[in-house]
Amino acid sequence: MQEELPDIVARFRIRHGLFRKETVVAKLYELDSFGCVMKTDKIFEPGDTVVLDLVMDMPFEEIRAEGVSGLVTEKRKHCSNFFYSIDFSELTARQKSPEAEQLRRIREVLLKKQNLKSRRGSGGGSSSSLRQMA
Repeated sequence: MQEELPDIVARFRIRHGLFRKETVVAKLYELDSFGCVMKTDKIFEPGDTVVLDLVMDMPFEEIRAEGVSGLVTEKRKHCSNFFYSIDFSELTARQKSPEAEQLRRIREVLLKKQNLKSRRGSGGGSSSSLRQMA
């Protein structure tokens, strides 16, 4: 089983009817510059587009990448939830956008946190399985 990424969530809105929207907070399990894996009980299908606000909680402020558009590419059921692979194809095409810069900053902080955690020996020295793309 994948390990949840520390201090980061994805927020997105789902429309219920004409006037009502629900804000959903989902845990992230992978994150790189190409996409992410999130876990939620909300239903999406491969081919759906979702707009995410990635929020990393820090001691004095949040680091946010807002309005990141992603394409659902894979869906895996786990108990009453689903793991979704989401591809940030629009974002990778615009590497100099403010959203891409914020995502890069989030990934740098996340990698530092994971490296510190693995050096402390928690979890037997195993770090989360970020997708490594060369």
